Amino acid sequence: MHLSKRVLLIAACALPLAAAAQDTWPTKPVRLVVGFPGGSTPDIAARTIAEPLAKALGQPIVVDNKPGASGNIAADQVAKATDDHTLGVVINGNLTSSKMLYPKLPYDPARDFTYLSLLTTAPLVLVAQNGLPTGTAFFDAGRKSGDKWSYGSVGVGSVGHLGMELLKSRVPGMKAVHVPYQGNPQVMTDLIGNQIQMALIPPGVAMPQVRAGKVKAIGVTSGRSALVPELPPLADAGVKDFNLEVWTALLGPANLSKQAQERITRELAVVMKSPEVRQKLFEQGWQAVGTSPDGMRTRVKEEAALMTRIISSQGIKLQ
Repeated sequence: MHLSKRVLLIAACALPLAAAAQDTWPTKPVRLVVGFPGGSTPDIAARTIAEPLAKALGQPIVVDNKPGASGNIAADQVAKATDDHTLGVVINGNLTSSKMLYPKLPYDPARDFTYLSLLTTAPLVLVAQNGLPTGTAFFDAGRKSGDKWSYGSVGVGSVGHLGMELLKSRVPGMKAVHVPYQGNPQVMTDLIGNQIQMALIPPGVAMPQVRAGKVKAIGVTSGRSALVPELPPLADAGVKDFNLEVWTALLGPANLSKQAQERITRELAVVMKSPEVRQKLFEQGWQAVGTSPDGMRTRVKEEAALMTRIISSQGIKLQ
């Protein structure tokens, strides 16, 4: 056989073998670390994608809840994993604000991970106690109140806290004081009881109380959202340059093999388009997203820069 023909034949035979090799990962069950307890938002996202992704990969996916330090303990476990079968589901703060808030953070959000995809997003709902006005009149009242108003969040450095400080920077004259709580249910209880004036709350927690008439919804922190189509963007009330969402994302350690990265992103893209997965997430108050690794990286970089400015300008520190 002529040499050139032999080379072509070998190359042709190698193509199926190369394609098969790309699908050899995973070789054992995949561990999916979540830094929050069962029933939390990241846990719901993880468990919703786990079953269909496991079927696509041909190996079980074991969701491993490791709560603590606002998800940073779990994120650190993912960053230090070396088995090529450990992934993690994280929230905004783990990648965008933790480095500023925790001087001794044991991982570097920009260097120690392989970004895979955003999973879910949702706007926050600005909710206020009954008796307050809505629209631009709400913010006019906030300016006149000086520091007599207060707002609640689930803690210093949370997206509800940083988001409200960002909102205050976009509404000159508003000086509401921060009151931290253990969780959003406690925030809502005091809001209903008129102990605080406002809060930024995820739709799944806020809207049942809004629809029951117990609190008012002023608007959402993004553009129009299918999750809460009845609510206007805060931009409609004159708040400019303000866009903020809560999100979850899938990542792996920086040393995750190229083979694993390619397989996960390929299969996850299909999973995130599944009507069943999208509906399950929607019912929990989340929009299914699914992005490229580059898309996730861009989102994290932009939001990290924004959070850094807010934390620095407001002098926010963990107690």
